[in-house]
Amino acid sequence: MTLFWVKGYQATSLKDLEDALKMRPGSIYAAFQSKEALFRATLERYSHRIADELGQLVASAPSPLAALQAHLERLAELDPCDRPSTACMLVKSLLEIPQETELRAVVLEHLARVEDQLATVFQRARDRGELPPDADPSRLAQRIQTYIFGLKIQAQRRTDPVQMQLLCADLAEEIGRLGTGWSTRQAPGDTLPRIGS
Repeated sequence: MTLFWVKGYQATSLKDLEDALKMRPGSIYAAFQSKEALFRATLERYSHRIADELGQLVASAPSPLAALQAHLERLAELDPCDRPSTACMLVKSLLEIPQETELRAVVLEHLARVEDQLATVFQRARDRGELPPDADPSRLAQRIQTYIFGLKIQAQRRTDPVQMQLLCADLAEEIGRLGTGWSTRQAPGDTLPRIGS
């Protein structure tokens, strides 16, 4: 996964795979059938990792919106030292793999899964009364996914850490404002504090 994440699918050679896996070509093909099949397996692993991280955050946060805010704020801590790249492996793969290929469809499917998970979190927030009844979880999921991808690209540029923290805080605050002034339990004239304040 690390090798494909750093070099990309096209640039990763069989020799690269041999060195990374400490296996001979015949053993690689016997175990994984093809370079593409191995790449698909790494995409699956990467997607599960994203889903697990977000799932754990949602489970431990005081509310769904607070979890999404925390997720955005954590992106300020992305460091190439603790991962092969701060950029999203799925987005990097999408930009590299040609249109109208089965492999591109696989990448798009993984991206759709991430978006669906985010939509589920927004749905929970709406069900809990954090968002108004007419809030569109799918549209909000597309929005935050765009934020996440953009922040990871900014981190790849090695933006000044303070600037990254401010940018992540700004976007997290915007998500918090979605719940401002709305609550199914809110009495007329009451004010609702911003989520995460």
